[in-house]
Amino acid sequence: MNDKELIEKVEKYESTTKKGLDEIKKKADLDEMHEKVANDFLSMANNYFNDGKFFKEKGDLLTALASFSYAHAWLDAGVRAHLFDAINDQLFTLLK
Repeated sequence: MNDKELIEKVEKYESTTKKGLDEIKKKADLDEMHEKVANDFLSMANNYFNDGKFFKEKGDLLTALASFSYAHAWLDAGVRAHLFDAINDQLFTLLK
């Protein structure tokens, strides 16, 4: 992968993850344990997203890409685990 491709991927994954963070909603009917797990998933997603921005600013684009990817993976896992409501199948792997 050349530098231009890496920059494009970082921008794409940052944008996609930001959209995911903006759109995701915790399910309303979670019990106490699942509420804690959902909060943990959201915290991890936000932390990795912020890490990605930090690494991008430092010029460490490969680590930024990994961080944005991990952030989005936490969101997607939360959707698959029925912790989050999501309707956008362009952002999340939805169950049919």
